[in-house]
Amino acid sequence: MTTTIPALGTRTAEGSALQAVLLDMDGTLVDTEGFWWDVEVEIFAGLGHTLDDTWRHVVVGGPMSRSAGFLIEATGADITLAELSVLLNDGFEARIGHALPLMPGASRLLAELATHSVPTALVSASHRRIIDRVLTSLGPQHFALTVAGDEVERTKPFPDPYLLAASGLGADPARCAVIEDTATGVAAAEAAGCHVVAVPSVAPIAPAARRTVVTSLEEVDLPFLRGLMATTSN
Repeated sequence: MTTTIPALGTRTAEGSALQAVLLDMDGTLVDTEGFWWDVEVEIFAGLGHTLDDTWRHVVVGGPMSRSAGFLIEATGADITLAELSVLLNDGFEARIGHALPLMPGASRLLAELATHSVPTALVSASHRRIIDRVLTSLGPQHFALTVAGDEVERTKPFPDPYLLAASGLGADPARCAVIEDTATGVAAAEAAGCHVVAVPSVAPIAPAARRTVVTSLEEVDLPFLRGLMATTSN
């Protein structure tokens, strides 16, 4: 279910109200949302179907079962969900084997959180096999635990992955900052009761209560995240 789960009751970092930071992966830390779409386009082309570019906003950020299921239904392709899932994961792994670009500010933010011993988790709708590959580029040492989409009964947009991550870190979800790039991930984090920092990748995300929208991770640092918690506690 997770790679490493620390003991419950992790201390709040340096007395801050911020107890943990939970981060999405694709499109948030690594610039891979386009990779997934390219693989989907390529696979369906091989099946004799052309994907409508507007569908990209439908499939981004969600669990593979939802995204793949939508594309099968929309195209009428003669392929099962299980068969398509294998092809998608295989195609994505092949692409990240060539290059895995990190989002601007990602390396700096992860290093800062590690330096200040802020409990941090990676929470993704991607499958475990994909997360473990990406971790080699992100640095597994930056995360106390990781949660994959195929390890929870209900993944994003349900709150389960973020509730599991907060519990594993011994943190109150209301004292967790979640960083996400899609509406699906934002919905999951907000349903879990977390404060969300949205960094939109493919589709716009509007500001809302307990949700702050920024244009890049370069705008996010530890004082910024602690400030969000302080604001919501007042």
